[in-house]
Amino acid sequence: MKSPPNSPLLLSLLVALLLLSIWLSLALGPVSLDAGQVLAALPGLVGLGGDGPPDQALLILGQIRLPRTLLGLCVGAVLALCGVAMQGLFRNPLADPGLLGVSSGAALGAALAIVGGVALGHSLRGLEPYLLSLCAFLGGLAATALVYRLGRREGQTHVATMLLAGIAVTALAAAAVGFFTYLADDAELRKLTFWNLGSLNGASYERLWPLLLVTLLVSLWLPRRAKALNALLLGESEARHLGFEVQRLKRELVLCTALGVGAAVAAAGLVGFIGLVVPHLMRLLVGPDHRLLLPAAGLAGACLLLLADLLARLLLAPAELPIGIVTALIGAPFFLFLLLRGRH
Repeated sequence: MKSPPNSPLLLSLLVALLLLSIWLSLALGPVSLDAGQVLAALPGLVGLGGDGPPDQALLILGQIRLPRTLLGLCVGAVLALCGVAMQGLFRNPLADPGLLGVSSGAALGAALAIVGGVALGHSLRGLEPYLLSLCAFLGGLAATALVYRLGRREGQTHVATMLLAGIAVTALAAAAVGFFTYLADDAELRKLTFWNLGSLNGASYERLWPLLLVTLLVSLWLPRRAKALNALLLGESEARHLGFEVQRLKRELVLCTALGVGAAVAAAGLVGFIGLVVPHLMRLLVGPDHRLLLPAAGLAGACLLLLADLLARLLLAPAELPIGIVTALIGAPFFLFLLLRGRH
């Protein structure tokens, strides 16, 4: 499968854009830092000490902006990679990771943690700081497991059945979230609403390390299945004739998406359109070859989420927009553009 000749140049540009996005995310905010302060803070951030910048700059970078930047980088990359996996699994460039019900399941788990947090906190002592993230992650995994089980018949995984099961599970989870929303008091309702809109606010290293581990696993595993995904584009029978274990590949793609999206949603709430827009845009630029599409999508997803988070911080500073609003404002017009483009 040949790729466009400009693909290496595009990957280089994406790496440069990612470095620029990281620097902007570290430097800009309610308190802006110049390039000298950011560079001078690096030894202190990695524990090398030295004269360093003023204490305020080091505190802002080390305790607030660095974990937030790393969280945005991981969330954007893993959502985009899982979007590529789902589009390859369903052989549809407009497929989204949410089709498996993982996002809606995570939302249900979060609603359970927010509204029933007191009772859960008593039964899960010592896990109170991680209760929301843990419930969201487990909710996403449970919903995906149910969808996958419903999609299996006679030892085979049927993609069309799994898609319909995902729609049904998503509807059920949305109804349950609506029920918990009805039961919530004002404080719980506000927390649930902001979680459903997504945010990188309150990022910490404790919230970051599980997502960082999952992102590393997804980033290492999916490129190893690039050739199998390329073969799957030809059809399941063709991929099987080429020597690939299609059923095993489906299981691995579903598990990978459940882990990646579940961890991302648990850490940052519901962030829409990254898993849909970024893979489709990169496919238009680098072609369908997953050997290039996967790294391009991972880099572009990280860039887009970091820049969206920067806009969320700066547009109404010192207030902050939920990042889900910004990604929707970016993604929805692009999705409409794709629809109009396809119609013509």
